[in-house]
Amino acid sequence: MEIWINPACSKCASALSLLDAADASYTVRHYLEQPPTAQEIDEVLRRLGLQPWDITRLNEAAAAELGLTDWPRDDGHRHRWITALADHPVLIQRPIITADDGTAVVGRSPDAVRSVLEREPARPDDE
Repeated sequence: MEIWINPACSKCASALSLLDAADASYTVRHYLEQPPTAQEIDEVLRRLGLQPWDITRLNEAAAAELGLTDWPRDDGHRHRWITALADHPVLIQRPIITADDGTAVVGRSPDAVRSVLEREPARPDDE
């Protein structure tokens, strides 16, 4: 699995702690340093079953600068939202965990992180 994090985020730190406590195998992506492409964001949204405005941090300065609160939230404007997230990754809600089974969650709560762990296959013992 992969987890998109901002190292300064307490929710990300909590998610990493839960993954480590479960001895989960995962890859960390510092999404502010390695921003996802519009295509990657679209794929993650499909896996999440969400729309781009559902994972947008509207309290960020970039959101105010772009006027995101006034943007229409419909299929006709979906690509515009995805492009904004790709161009301004600070707007992406975090952490996002993509599981090997094709699902994903926004891991802001311990329960959301645990839901991914419940679906992941157990790691083989190092025997």
